[in-house]
Amino acid sequence: MKIALITNFNIYEKANAAMAVANRLLEEKCEILVAAFNREKLMRIHKNRSEFRYLPLESVYAEADILIVLGGDGTILEAARRAAQRGTPILGVNLGRLGYMAELEMQDLDLLKKLFTGEYELEKRSMLRVELLSGGELRSFCYALNDAVISNGSVSRLVDIELSEGGNSVATYRADGLIIATPTGSTAYSMSAGGAIVDPKVSCVCVTPICPHSFSARPMIFSDQSVLEIRNICAREKMLYLTVDGRMNFELYRNQVVRITKSSMQTKLIRLKPCGFYKKLRQKMSDSQID
Repeated sequence: MKIALITNFNIYEKANAAMAVANRLLEEKCEILVAAFNREKLMRIHKNRSEFRYLPLESVYAEADILIVLGGDGTILEAARRAAQRGTPILGVNLGRLGYMAELEMQDLDLLKKLFTGEYELEKRSMLRVELLSGGELRSFCYALNDAVISNGSVSRLVDIELSEGGNSVATYRADGLIIATPTGSTAYSMSAGGAIVDPKVSCVCVTPICPHSFSARPMIFSDQSVLEIRNICAREKMLYLTVDGRMNFELYRNQVVRITKSSMQTKLIRLKPCGFYKKLRQKMSDSQID
């Protein structure tokens, strides 16, 4: 079995955590893959780990049977976009604050042995294909595991956005922005903006306005077979911003359109614990409260 370690090795604590995971994995028969640009960093911290295979990042994703991603939800989201193209499953180890998508905490590393006995399940999460159109022509596209957000960027100011489905107008929003989320993303920004919490097994897309300036603007749930289009109709602002999974940003000029459909790709998350969606939701949301 080839297992890749994905984390930010520039951060001492994360590099140490990755080495602790590696030491557990090497008790079994497996090969550990690490991106080549991390080799020098590891040599400074842990000397030369000659038992690792150092490969270009794309080769790491191409060859790995399993990705172990150490970090917060943002790190898992970044890895998911690369892994989904090849259907490679991800095991998340939480080194962040909430770590909602991660399966393990550092105290759970004994469970890693289940990877070698097959005592785990693969949970498939739907993704979105997000396209940027101008004059009806495709300008750019990417994929989202969590959400796509149209807003005015760092300046909190009301903007005007038109939403349509299948070519039919649904609503015009005057709001701080609009969130289009998967069921996975329903527990992230969408939930904070008042959107519904959706079980990942449900086949749908969540649309949630951010601070709408209207009594009638409410979150909506669409079939995941829908073709959603969001048009920038804001006359006051030259451009808005499209942000995908909190990582990728695109400029959205007046009359440009964001088209969102269900992607054929899926993110596969490894589950080692008998913990259902609602139990995990209750635990994580309780842990995230500030006393």
